[in-house]
This record gives sequence, C-alpha cells and structure tokens, in this order.
Amino acid sequence: MESDCITLTRFVLAEQGKVPAATGELTQLLNSLQTAVKVISSAVRKAGITKLFGTVGETNVQGEEVKKLDVLANELFINMLSSSYTTALLISEENKSVIEIETEKRGKYIVAFDPLDGSSNIDCLVSIGSIFAIWKKPENKALDVSQALQPGNKVVAAGYALYGSATMMVLSVGNGVNGFMLDPSIGEFVLTDKDMKIPKKGKIYSINEGYTHLWDDAIKEYVQNKKDPSKGPTYNARYVGSMVADVHRTIKYGGIFIYPATKASPSGKLRLLYECIPMAYLLTQAGGSASNGTIPILDIQPTSIHERSPIFLGSSEDVEEILQIIQKHK
Repeated sequence: MESDCITLTRFVLAEQGKVPAATGELTQLLNSLQTAVKVISSAVRKAGITKLFGTVGETNVQGEEVKKLDVLANELFINMLSSSYTTALLISEENKSVIEIETEKRGKYIVAFDPLDGSSNIDCLVSIGSIFAIWKKPENKALDVSQALQPGNKVVAAGYALYGSATMMVLSVGNGVNGFMLDPSIGEFVLTDKDMKIPKKGKIYSINEGYTHLWDDAIKEYVQNKKDPSKGPTYNARYVGSMVADVHRTIKYGGIFIYPATKASPSGKLRLLYECIPMAYLLTQAGGSASNGTIPILDIQPTSIHERSPIFLGSSEDVEEILQIIQKHK
C-alpha cells in the first residue's frame, strides 16, 4: 500500500495553498460534496439489497419518473451542501425552484447539480453518476434567484462522480482536470488520473441513434459519414445513455458525444446549468471543446434554471468537424 497517496482532500488543500486570498470555503464545499458522493456510492452498490430499486410513483419537474435512489441522492446533496456553511443558492434537477439557504448558514457559493444522472439505468446496473458546477455569488449584492443564472465561463469548479465498476470523482478547479478513485478499504478518493487530457481526435461517436428520424440533415450527414469508409476513417458507435459514463469515456479515449436538438426536443434535451455547463467546463479544461452548434456552451447566458441545450462535446477536431457540417446546412 502506498504511504504517500494524494487524497482528494489533500489535493484540494494544495490547490487552496496556491491562492493567497483563499478562505478555505471552497475546500469545505468540495469536502461536503465528496461526502455526499461516498454515501450515494454506498447506496448505489447496495440498492438491490436495500430495496432502493424501482420508482416512488411520482414525477419530477422534468416529467421523469422519480426513482427511490434519486430521492435519496437529492436529499443527500441538499443536506450536505446546506449544512456546509459555504452555499447561498442550490439548483437541483429534482427541484422546481432555486433552494435558498437560510441566512445563518449562508456562504458565498452557488451550486447546480444533477444528483443522480442516468437513473433510468439504475435497475439494470449500468453506470450512473452525479454532476455539479459551482459559481461565486456576486459580492455586495442582496441574494437574488437571478444570481443562479450565470454562464459557464464564470464557473469556479465543476466535476462529476461516476458510479461504475469503481467509483470515480473527476474534478476541475480551473487548472486542468484530475480523476480520483474511491478506495473502499480506506474510504478515501485517491488521485489516479493526474492532469487528464482528451486526444485531439478520436475514433468514437456517441449519440442515441434511435432518434435518427427526428434529427436534422446536418446530424444525419455527420453520423452517416462516420460509417462510410469512402468519407474517411470509420468510427465506432458507443452510447451508454448515462451522460457521465459517455462523457467519461469521451475524455479518456477521445471522440465526440452528441445530444442534438430534435423535432421532438427543439431546444435539446440536456439541461444547461447542471449537465451541459459542468461537462463543457471539464472538457475545455481537458483540452477539448463543447458547443451548442452555434456558440461555445460556456458562453451561453442561461435564462431559466431548467433551460435545455443541444450539445456537441469531445475532441476539438471532432467537434470542429460537426460544426462545419452544421454551418454548411444553415
């Protein structure tokens, strides 16, 4: 066993040391997040045994069935974050409106999160995850719900947890992306993937091809090109249906992840604040790119907390290629 492993807590403290004016509040916030992730990881591993599979019989604000694990994960995130004394506003996929933290527990950060992404995959044991992004509350201003609507280029930290064959937390605090594996024997996240970088170009495309009939011509052309040897090297198709799993693979191996606008979802399906922005931030930090088809995801000014957006994310050359096709069809 290594005697000098870098845990997530140690890593974040070292990052804090690089910022002379740091108060330690972000460190405290990230610690509360990793605790929530550890508890969710444990619950996911035992879901079948503790009867956490199945649905509660309610639907959330997105019109999706609420799973028992969703409810648990959401409560965990809210409880951990609101009791960390570091947050002012919370935006959850599961809650219709912004959660305001009571004055005596209030801190300076705003957190948007999807407590359990890909939860339709829970019952069949496919990888699922949690996603989060953190912004700073504007200084010297009274707390206002509109402060939750900040663009991705103002993010101070973002990350995701992947509950797969192992549990991993992938995090960026603005200087690169690092991956931490949960070591169950010591209950700590240990740095295993230092300074993650996505290849400039990949060989994988990731999109739900069941919706081909709803795509516009640009998307059809791009995907068709990737299967046609006369148009260049063919790509492999990989699509899990959990955004965290698909994005994690995209960072590791390169390629492109696509969730376009369709005739059924003209604004796209994935949510901007707690799915698109955190992932776009991580991809950009890892040397990739992320666009809504017109502008970088990180430049979009959100107008509502559950706003949706199309997303094209991955290796910079692959994203550039699909953007050129979209441009050609305009």
